[in-house]
Amino acid sequence: MADDTPATTALRRLSIPFGLCRYAYDPGTERVGLQAANALGEPPRRVLKTLLAQVDGQPVCLILASDREAAMKKAAAAFGGKSAAMLPVPDAERISGYRVGGVSPLGQRRTLPTVIDEAALAEPYVFVNGGQRGLQLRLAPADLVRATQARLAVIGA
Repeated sequence: MADDTPATTALRRLSIPFGLCRYAYDPGTERVGLQAANALGEPPRRVLKTLLAQVDGQPVCLILASDREAAMKKAAAAFGGKSAAMLPVPDAERISGYRVGGVSPLGQRRTLPTVIDEAALAEPYVFVNGGQRGLQLRLAPADLVRATQARLAVIGA
């Protein structure tokens, strides 16, 4: 597994410090974020999952704790929209440039409007996918907000 991904390149370009953490990705797991949290020995609230959704038909990025579900009505409201739904896997992969299970909120092929669940800011550090299955990036929550140019909202159910 390479250390350089579009996600790490994006962080380096912004001079944002981060750590690389690898784990044994299980392609058969139902909840990738929880599997990553277990493998890293971190509480699920610190291991954030990246979801690609659509609000009023436009693609967006949602980032929240791996043990939470995204509330689509809250997600839509966070973007000033009326309705939200998950993007189909082929669309998510095409738009992000990453394979599902390895989607990072950083270095995506197409920069998407992003919302981070505000609970993440209470953590001293968080993990997000590094752009490959089995690769997580550890960074400060404020740095994640800056790197993704995200807005904050309550989007978890």
